[in-house]
Amino acid sequence: MTDDDVTLSGRLKDKLIDSKQKWAADGRLLTGETAAHSQRLPPGQRRVENWPVLDLGIQPEIPLHAWRLFVDGEVEKPVTLKWDEFTNLPKVKLTTDIHCVTAWSRYDNVWEGVSARTLIDLVEPRADVRHVIFHAYDTYKTNVPLADFSADDVLLAWSWNGRPIGREHGGPLRVVIPKLYFWKSAKWIKRVEFSVLDKPGFWEVRGYHNYGDPWLEQRYDDEASQGLQEM
Repeated sequence: MTDDDVTLSGRLKDKLIDSKQKWAADGRLLTGETAAHSQRLPPGQRRVENWPVLDLGIQPEIPLHAWRLFVDGEVEKPVTLKWDEFTNLPKVKLTTDIHCVTAWSRYDNVWEGVSARTLIDLVEPRADVRHVIFHAYDTYKTNVPLADFSADDVLLAWSWNGRPIGREHGGPLRVVIPKLYFWKSAKWIKRVEFSVLDKPGFWEVRGYHNYGDPWLEQRYDDEASQGLQEM
């Protein structure tokens, strides 16, 4: 694989990024409510039937012959997987909901791919690893705790509702972590890094919450939430 094999179309939407940062600074969309995880629709969310397309303005075109997944960091057995090697791993099919930080939720999405637990077993993270950092082909990054990545409903998916995931939604492969806001489910995944240290990603350093629990309405960092409580 060479860098020329992957095409990056478009350019960063600077105005959009600035707008979303202002949302965080202003605490936009925050209701100040929380709910039990048993409540299907988290606070401040509305249910939609479509799947809105949200990205930073760059959509990678990644031919399958050029695609690689690097799974490494603080692990005993780092691996680099080609597409056929990855898709030949044990497969899972799961149905989950999507909760986007921009206040929409979509129910009953059927995913097929490889369980995060399969990757964990493959590379054997070291005992002191606590974090997972996702690196995408469009240079996007985000971070999650290892405890959440290892949940039984987390997978790296290539199929949505019986069809290959479209490029606009992160195909050929994206992360799916249903219990967190969907910006944590990185599109166009290129590298899964296991880390002792936390490494906040693109939105986390721009005012968004480092964890992102929809039922606790962790849309933005604690300063924005505190500001809402004091109003």
